[in-house]
Amino acid sequence: MEPVYADTTLINGEDMILAKRHIIGEEEIKQMPLPMLVDTGSYNLCINEEIQEQLKFPIGEKRTADGRIVECDVADNVQVRFKNRATTCRAMILPRDAEPLLGVIPLEDMPAPQHFINKQTMRGMFLYIRNGRNLLLIQITRISHK
Repeated sequence: MEPVYADTTLINGEDMILAKRHIIGEEEIKQMPLPMLVDTGSYNLCINEEIQEQLKFPIGEKRTADGRIVECDVADNVQVRFKNRATTCRAMILPRDAEPLLGVIPLEDMPAPQHFINKQTMRGMFLYIRNGRNLLLIQITRISHK
């Protein structure tokens, strides 16, 4: 199965607050366009140390990541934008060369994540779709063309 990427923009939420209070100018808000691998097997947003160095998100705590005993910093107040959707969440900061991942929690907070997945890459894929208050896990087994 082909990997699926979402063209996102990461924004330092602390900078947005400072700009709203006129402490810094809007042009000083740290942000970065970033294609992210959509990973429904990951709960969190994951960025790497290089992204953290550029965007300087505040660090809230340390956690273990990747099923191994790897302690990672966790960035607070990360805004993720995709098309006309946005969410603010936390991000695990993985080692320098790790691929950025868009996990289930930020996907769940941005309605209709299936919009950025093209039909060729969908077969066999698992999708999380919100149905009212429920979150459904669906596996795509057949695609019909109309």
